[in-house]
Amino acid sequence: MVSAVAGRVSRSSAELAAGCGVLVLLGGLLALAVVDKGRRHESGYRLHASFAHIDGLSVGSDVRLAGVTVGQVVDERVDPSSFQAQVTFTVRPDVHLPTDSAAIITSDSLLGGKYVALSPGADNAMLKPGGAITETQGAISLEQLLSRFIFSVTDTMTKANQQRANQGAASQGTATPDNGQAPAGHTGGGDQP
Repeated sequence: MVSAVAGRVSRSSAELAAGCGVLVLLGGLLALAVVDKGRRHESGYRLHASFAHIDGLSVGSDVRLAGVTVGQVVDERVDPSSFQAQVTFTVRPDVHLPTDSAAIITSDSLLGGKYVALSPGADNAMLKPGGAITETQGAISLEQLLSRFIFSVTDTMTKANQQRANQGAASQGTATPDNGQAPAGHTGGGDQP
């Protein structure tokens, strides 16, 4: 009986040790993933751009040229003097951008992540490492787009309803011209012949 109890204790200890080993291994993998995500895998040269809004853009977001990823965002901060968002990003060393290039924050889809889209200019001079793109357009939020759409639809419907009301009143002969007088042939006397 003593050997049976000792066998169970030995087996329980082995299972406990194996479980702890698995947990330590998973914890190590998680820590490695977090540390690796914090590192910046930079290749290429850095450029800067200022934006009024960068809603949804974050460090690690793509930088694309013609839909192809050519870099990534490595830093973002607020300029205390202009209150604009300063974005620093890398561009592959084989990509050379004219000085009049533009940077636009856009998204993959309606609810997708944001990225910086580069639009090359036509200038012969090229941006140097550490240079700044001055032609920028910030992110437009989904809320702003929906708000514009709703106000546009509301305004259109109000105008259409007003036109229908005016046409209905004119066809019944009850509309009055802008001079405030009754329409021709209407004496205002009610049902008199």
